[in-house]
Amino acid sequence: MGILTNIVAAEEDEVEAIGDSLQPVDEWSGISLRDVSIAKIATLHSLLTGDLYDDAAAQCEPIYISPAEGALVLRLADELKERLAGLDEEALDAIAAELTATEEFETAGWDEEEVGGMLADLADLARLAESQGQTLFVWLHPLRT
Repeated sequence: MGILTNIVAAEEDEVEAIGDSLQPVDEWSGISLRDVSIAKIATLHSLLTGDLYDDAAAQCEPIYISPAEGALVLRLADELKERLAGLDEEALDAIAAELTATEEFETAGWDEEEVGGMLADLADLARLAESQGQTLFVWLHPLRT
């Protein structure tokens, strides 16, 4: 079973609507990814903020679980959003290399180009969210494949 992941920029009070949506990127600005788990998000958080992995994982607890769809919604920490928004191309390349070498991404078979593309899209989304005073939310839905 895989995971469908949507990361969207939205207002704080839209958490339930995001969780109950069938495809949040159709309703909010965002990106759609496959198999980006809570562990991968915590790894990214830890790498960008310098927080210990366990502390990063604690910040990735679901804040909403859709009773109808079973989707989980996480709120990305403001510090992570700010770090993502501030990444330039050189930093993106360096972080993509580091992230690709982590256990979470390496065992999943992600290559540096895939990770770099995801980071670039996340950085663009973080800049959009910052400019509009929005928060980044992660919608995770199990795929039955």
